[in-house]
Amino acid sequence: MNGFMNFLNTKFAPRAQKIANNGWIVTIKNSILEVLPFIFVGSFITLLNIPLNFWKWWPNLAPISSFTFGLVSIFIAFLFPFNFMEHMKLNKQRIIAGLSSVALFLMLANPTWDKSGSIISYQFSELGAGGMFVALVVGIYTTLIMEAFGKFSFFSDDTSMPDFVIAWFDSMLPITVVIATGWLLSDILHFNFYQLIVNIFSPLATSLDTWWGFTLFLFFQCFIYSMGISGWVLAAIDQPVMLAGIAANAREVAAGHAATHIFTSELVYSFPWIGGVGCTLPLVLLMLFATKSKRMKALGKACILPSIFNINEPVVFGTVVWNPYLMIPLWINGIVLPLITSLWFKAGLSPIPHSLMQMWYIPFPFVTWIVSPAISSLILLLILFVVGGLIWYPFLKVYDNSLIKEEKA
Repeated sequence: MNGFMNFLNTKFAPRAQKIANNGWIVTIKNSILEVLPFIFVGSFITLLNIPLNFWKWWPNLAPISSFTFGLVSIFIAFLFPFNFMEHMKLNKQRIIAGLSSVALFLMLANPTWDKSGSIISYQFSELGAGGMFVALVVGIYTTLIMEAFGKFSFFSDDTSMPDFVIAWFDSMLPITVVIATGWLLSDILHFNFYQLIVNIFSPLATSLDTWWGFTLFLFFQCFIYSMGISGWVLAAIDQPVMLAGIAANAREVAAGHAATHIFTSELVYSFPWIGGVGCTLPLVLLMLFATKSKRMKALGKACILPSIFNINEPVVFGTVVWNPYLMIPLWINGIVLPLITSLWFKAGLSPIPHSLMQMWYIPFPFVTWIVSPAISSLILLLILFVVGGLIWYPFLKVYDNSLIKEEKA
């Protein structure tokens, strides 16, 4: 065990952290974080639209969600090159890079022209969460072009031309290259680049929607979290898939079909992750009522309020991270609870969430009922809570006994 822990501490964790600190990964993560307020607005509208199920006179607020959450791909297309230019200290090009990326994304998002050639239309779904991978690819390409021309200038250093005029002319060439790429692909070659990117990433989305993909990904989230690496480093992978999944579920239900995508934030943070990643609310309650050491009881008191609102950094970083006693049950929960959850929903025992609800801080069981209003959903939640607590208990007791011995000594 000591050898394994030493390997994790000296080999795996530093390399994982190095990947997490890569400029491209950090830029993707930060860009997704910056659109969260728009996603939260969409979630809030989901809450406000609940009375529409009971009162026909209640106004339909869905258009507000459509023009916030429904445009996230456009936002990402702008933010990624903007943020990366800032990261590379090429601030003069960040606005131009963001706008060029948006233009290229819209060119490749399969617009339909009318006969006059003056009116274009889009499938709304392609501008929303479903197009996030396309937006990221477009953003990366635009960033590479802008970075390549970052040091280029038509003018010498001793020119008398005003800076803003220099910036105008120096931006024209990379803008032309970016937009000409879209023109070549869409107008000349009639190549559906959008669908190509969707097809490339569809195996990832499909695998995460299986019981084994769902379970393995959530286990890995717990695994790196036990070493102090936040699951947000995986945002570049999971957020586009999760957001596209909930958008697809909404379309399926609107078309009269059953929702099928289980790898969504709405499902993950409303069922297995009670109190936060790894199901830590049962752990905090056990620390409060089933331990005897002063340290555990004090931590339990300090962590109970954040845990109720699904904020578990205090308990994870306060007692789980790099603690062999509690890392192991976190890993076990990372396998067992997602497995139960995925098999439960794959068996059709509860309705799969289909409405946007990113307000993960709503306490249980309310958040569960909002996303999946069924008695069977509450039964599943109870099963997950009990199983999670049973997994934490023996490891916590062993750790608590060791602390009691230290306190007596």
